[in-house]
Amino acid sequence: MQILSHDFRKGYAKLRVNSLDDLWYLSQIIEAGDRVRAKTTRKIKLGEKEEAVKKTITLSIAVEKVEFHKYNNILRIAGKTDEEKEDIPKGSFHTISIDEDSEFTLEKENWPDYLIKRLKEAAEKRYQYLVCVFDREEGYFFLTKNYGYELLTKISGEPEKKEKRAAAKGQFYPEIIKLLGEYAGRFNPERIILASPAFYKEDLAKLVKDGELKKKIVLATCSSVDESAVSEVMKRPELKETLKQSRFWEEINLVEELLIQINKKGMAAYGLKEVKQAVDSGAVEKLLVIDSLIQKKKEEGKFEELNWLMRNTEKSKGEVHIISSEHEGGKKLNGLGGIGAILRFKMEW
Repeated sequence: MQILSHDFRKGYAKLRVNSLDDLWYLSQIIEAGDRVRAKTTRKIKLGEKEEAVKKTITLSIAVEKVEFHKYNNILRIAGKTDEEKEDIPKGSFHTISIDEDSEFTLEKENWPDYLIKRLKEAAEKRYQYLVCVFDREEGYFFLTKNYGYELLTKISGEPEKKEKRAAAKGQFYPEIIKLLGEYAGRFNPERIILASPAFYKEDLAKLVKDGELKKKIVLATCSSVDESAVSEVMKRPELKETLKQSRFWEEINLVEELLIQINKKGMAAYGLKEVKQAVDSGAVEKLLVIDSLIQKKKEEGKFEELNWLMRNTEKSKGEVHIISSEHEGGKKLNGLGGIGAILRFKMEW
């Protein structure tokens, strides 16, 4: 995402959307009560007897609802117009669709620090990683996103029979290498992670002849080969340096840190009741909130309590981290009520 211009004190930011990741970020940033000004299409009747025609206009709406349609690559922002425009009366309902290449202005009465941080994070360089998890029978290809990962494809090799192992390697590994080259060309990942049990990854890496492809490859170990293995791979200690710029890696490890502190008893809080007590006491060092809880509270009209927790965590010099529900870390946090806090000092519950 590009921040074309902004003045947070005056309450506005002019933005340009560059990717699907940007739409996910915006779904967390845009809230009911905000104003959005963008180009949009609307059917307008030019005369009483004439049919309505589609016309492109610049329209400003007071936001009432925000919906992110991940699989359609679109963000829908619904609300009422707050100005009269041509044949559109003030107060009429309209939906603005934001997709890749859209430019629009977002206005808020107040920009809390955690939302400014979120917006700037979206504007930073993207670190995508191509992950291939495989053995001699199956291969899974993933592309990491800031909000999780995308399964690109799954391929199958030969059945597990001793006499077919050499043949399997001869047929299956070239297919994996071919796909690695295709995906590397399409997505230009920062690194390519080859992960497998045993020594399959080393065997395959030796067969890669393309110098540019080979330079991007790093190896990791995993215990299983299935769709869930990508989360295991992203936590591997040998990848810590490689993945240090990955938002996906950071979120998974933040949740793991929370779980470790929960086991220490008194150094963590989870669930709204405990977290509120910790925020009231100024004890929160890191607040973790799952994106789906934010969305749920907004839809129920109960977001104010959650918003208060995030704002007051920042007032007491704590960090606020919004965690994606799309990966294993998010699923674990969801099991704790969707919210947790790592504390500065012990509390008694």
